[in-house]
Parts: sequence; C-alpha cells; structure tokens
Amino acid sequence: MSNEKSVTLTKQGFKELQEKLEYLKNEGRTEIAEKLKLARSYGDLSENSEYDEAKNEQARLETKIADLEDAIKNAVIVDVDNADKSEVYFGATVKVWDIEFEEELEYTVVGSKEVDPKNNKISSDSPLGRALIGKKPGEIVKVIDSKGEVLSEFKVMEIL
Repeated sequence: MSNEKSVTLTKQGFKELQEKLEYLKNEGRTEIAEKLKLARSYGDLSENSEYDEAKNEQARLETKIADLEDAIKNAVIVDVDNADKSEVYFGATVKVWDIEFEEELEYTVVGSKEVDPKNNKISSDSPLGRALIGKKPGEIVKVIDSKGEVLSEFKVMEIL
C-alpha cells in the first residue's frame, strides 16, 4: 500500500489522523468482527449476503487503515506557529470577500488529507488554496480553472 509520497499536514491534522487510525483499529475492527460473527450465525456462507457485505466492509476498513498508516508514516508536519503571518501560508485561516456573491467567507488552507468542506478546510492543492498561498490582505485572488478561465474572485481581508 505504501507509495512513499510525502503527505503535508498541520500538527492538528496529524493528530486527527492518528486519532482516526486508533479508532478504526480498535472500535472499527471490533464492530466488523461483531458483524461477521452475526452473519456467520445465519448459516451457509456461500449464499449469505450479510456475510459478504461484512467481508466487503472489512476490506474497506483495512484499506482505510493502511492508507492512514501510510499517510502518518510519510507525514511532513508544517510548523505554522512560526509562519510569516503577513501573507497566506499553509495552515493559515483566512477571511476573504467573495466578490461575485458579496459575502465574507473564512477558510483554513490544509493538506489534502485534512480537507473538511463542512468546516471550511480547503486543500492547498485546490484551485482556491493554490491561489491564496502567498497573498497578503487587500490582494485580489483569482481562482482559475485548467483552461485558464476565471471561476471566481476573492479579496483577502484578514489572516487569522
């Protein structure tokens, strides 16, 4: 499973991956074992859809565990405590003004393994994340698609 590709993370993101891994290795595996035990109790395994589904779920869980172990092993943790806070940096939380929709938004620029749209955590590899890195308050950021067309524009308001 190892791809030896470094995974850039904040300290918080690294901690969250470790916690998720521990949860999956302990509670996750226990839950799957219970499902397998219950499915086996239904009898003939050759035509037991519950057993098949539990085995598939077990395979997905083990893949997630291997992916998390790989990410943790290859993690490069960025120390954002000493970052130059005069411009948007990896790990920064930034307030922007969406010019088209005329609304203030707040994003945290994180690594791809930390992305959480519900909590406004965007990847530094995303079009918006790439556009924000290195910008200073007052600058206009243009989010451009692969064809070079401007998708949206934001004004950097504040780096928190």
